[in-house]
Amino acid sequence: MTSPSVVERPSAWLEIEGAVGVLRLGRPPLNVLDRAAQSALRSAAEEAAADERVRAVVLYGGPRAFSAGADIKEMAAMTHADMVRHAAVLQGAFDAVAAIPKPMVAAVNGAALGGGCELALTADARICGSEAVLGLPEVLLGVIPGAGGTQRLPRLIGPARAKELIFTGRQVGADEALRLGLVDQVVPPGEVLEAALRWARRFEEGPALALRAAKAAIDGGLATDLGAGLAIERSVFAALFATEDRLTGMRQFAAEGPGHATFSGR
Repeated sequence: MTSPSVVERPSAWLEIEGAVGVLRLGRPPLNVLDRAAQSALRSAAEEAAADERVRAVVLYGGPRAFSAGADIKEMAAMTHADMVRHAAVLQGAFDAVAAIPKPMVAAVNGAALGGGCELALTADARICGSEAVLGLPEVLLGVIPGAGGTQRLPRLIGPARAKELIFTGRQVGADEALRLGLVDQVVPPGEVLEAALRWARRFEEGPALALRAAKAAIDGGLATDLGAGLAIERSVFAALFATEDRLTGMRQFAAEGPGHATFSGR
């Protein structure tokens, strides 16, 4: 008798809880990000971006570990020519997560190292458990962060602090990560996912178009100089005046006043 086939989940997938999309990593025990996982991550990110039911996103690696980073055995076998081809694929997966045009928080338990830390950096905020450990130890392997770490970390915590972490490969615990500005909130390990869901649920009924526009203006401005960033803001700001969301929000403000207005649009 033939045993029934088992349908395996991909290494990353999207689950929808109400209006929150939970982008889960599923390669236990440490959610190592090999090439298959990177492809699954990109697909899940694109799904989260396109699904209109999803108003906010939580990145979650599970209760034991967020992600210990790239598959070192897989990378050790790569030649220079292999990595020239693969580097764009690697960055592309992380860029797809960063490009999700909705509020996004990383829920970090355990290790977030190397590519795992870089993945957490793609989020708009990071909530971690008190036992979490974060870092970019790539220099200790004779390479550098290659999935956005050298660019996103300095923008988040400043170049001097980022260089110290990247140059030394030093790992930091949750409390130090909070002091550095690498994470935004530290909670007991068993409360990480629920804290992240609370963060995301604040945007379930919010002005979706304005939130997307704010994220686009901030992220676009960080990638350029102040003058160009102001031009991005000006363009995005003006575009919102063609939306129903803007009419709804301003009508409610006029009717209820600044102390009471809450957005109840789509």
